[in-house]
Amino acid sequence: MKDFKRVFDSLEFQLLNYPNPAALAIKEQDGEKKIWRKYSTQECFDFVNRYSKALLSLGIRKGDKIGLISNNRPEWIFLDFGIQQIGAINVPVYPSITENEFKFIFNDAGIKLCFVSDKELYRKMSNIKNAIPSLQQIFCFDDIVETKAWVTHLSEVSNEDIKTIEKNKETISENDLATIIYTSGTTGFPKGVMLTHKNLVSNVKAVHTVLDITPGDRSLSFLPLCHSFERTVSNVFIAKGVSVFYAESLDTIGENLKEVHPHYFSTVPRLLEKVYEKIMQKAATLKGIKKVLFFWALDLGERYQENKDLGISYNFQLWLAKKLVFSKWEQALGGELKCIVTGAAAFQPRLAKIFAAAGITILEGYGLTETSPVLSLNQHNKQDRRIGTVGLPIPGVQIKFAADNEILAKGDNIMKGYYNRPDLTAEVIDKEGWFHTGDIGEFIEDRFLKITDRKKELFKTSGGKYVAPQPIENKFKESRYIEQIMLIGNDKKFVSALIVPSFLSISEWLTKKGVLNDSKKEITQNSEVNNFFNELTKEFNKEINKIEQVKKIVLLQDEWSVETGELTPTMKIKRKFILEKYKKEIENIYSENSI
Repeated sequence: MKDFKRVFDSLEFQLLNYPNPAALAIKEQDGEKKIWRKYSTQECFDFVNRYSKALLSLGIRKGDKIGLISNNRPEWIFLDFGIQQIGAINVPVYPSITENEFKFIFNDAGIKLCFVSDKELYRKMSNIKNAIPSLQQIFCFDDIVETKAWVTHLSEVSNEDIKTIEKNKETISENDLATIIYTSGTTGFPKGVMLTHKNLVSNVKAVHTVLDITPGDRSLSFLPLCHSFERTVSNVFIAKGVSVFYAESLDTIGENLKEVHPHYFSTVPRLLEKVYEKIMQKAATLKGIKKVLFFWALDLGERYQENKDLGISYNFQLWLAKKLVFSKWEQALGGELKCIVTGAAAFQPRLAKIFAAAGITILEGYGLTETSPVLSLNQHNKQDRRIGTVGLPIPGVQIKFAADNEILAKGDNIMKGYYNRPDLTAEVIDKEGWFHTGDIGEFIEDRFLKITDRKKELFKTSGGKYVAPQPIENKFKESRYIEQIMLIGNDKKFVSALIVPSFLSISEWLTKKGVLNDSKKEITQNSEVNNFFNELTKEFNKEINKIEQVKKIVLLQDEWSVETGELTPTMKIKRKFILEKYKKEIENIYSENSI
């Protein structure tokens, strides 16, 4: 990969070194059934050139900004590389954000053209087009009645066209901007992160050396490609000749895993938690010896230690558990997985141990959009991974700690800055080039990076004591009865928590007590349930410093989601939003007669 200097070079690199008959694949309707439509490397390369030609014919030139709002599909990659080849800048955006956020981002970036995937997004953007003066046209990948499909704007590429495209490519250096990615906005309006080809390619090359990748392997893609993590992993796979299959939707991941039999996929911890919850759902229906075997295997998993031999007896039992129980988990994930890469939020160590015991390798990593994004990653070699950490700094990345233990990073992967905001850039990149991540951390065994909290999420009680919520929240989420949790206590006299129960688990608990078919509202108001969660809280408090102990809890009936606003598209908690949404419940917690 030595000659690979610009992001769009990765496809040509694949063509020259690892030509693949199924470089990209997506499910398409064929009569009464759906089949996988596979694009060879050559087809992909040809489409990218056709996209570049069409963009040039529309007057797009170097430095112009193009908006992209789409689900994962081959067209996403074709357009991304087609934009880059002529020196324009891709501004990908999550389809799930609000119209106000679309307007802010597109006006801030000065978007000239916008590409959307479907009718709904076309109508959404058409509604706000007049509020974005720079926006000239909106194109749709799907064939809809409102406008011609984008494919009608494409034409065959002549030798003369190739010469024009090549001339454009020659003007693009590794220091030119490849993309502007707007952060997901946990702390207010998003900021435009400017990433150069050098930023992105340095990260692709470094991640490539860490993952155990073989040309011709298969991956399943379902995290949004506008997520910098998924985009980088995708570029790694393209450069190395791995087939990328796009899942139909989040609802079909289970089915698509069994069809594709992927060797890799990337995800966020919340989706892995959902996988585990489905496993537990099935376990709840088991009877007799099958149920006994399942929970025996689960107990073995919870005792597992990745880099420690627990003895002949344990090893034999674990081997047996894999045969009888855990092998079914592997088959449900396609049966050929080499690893799952996860990031964007902390993964529960308890679940990491269970999956590792089951023979499912999960490599947890860490990074930010501003760092292209990967800073550290656990590795395939067991000696180079530790559960509960985010792994080793990847090649080319330096990590050190500020006086308050904030993680600082330096390397070719650090962003150029925030678009239109040199003031904010100066706040996070110091004069020596160190990027201040806003995360608090430490090294374990002098080499494994561990995140202990978000600097901005630390809060101080009215008694003047600082509390780091994330480790405590992660500890509580180890309980199968807790779906989601957020600690509260800034300027308050004690720490409290909002908890969304796992309604599946707590309903099972109630059923054993003879309570059937209660609604979620009735469950959260049930006195026995509230007593149960209070006792659970007391047990967790035994492991927590007295100042940080949770004194009161409130059970909520609605799960937090991206759609309802409590989570970012990368499944991070929007703390300010939740504080405002549940203002009344929080006021009741801290009323004079509350404790």
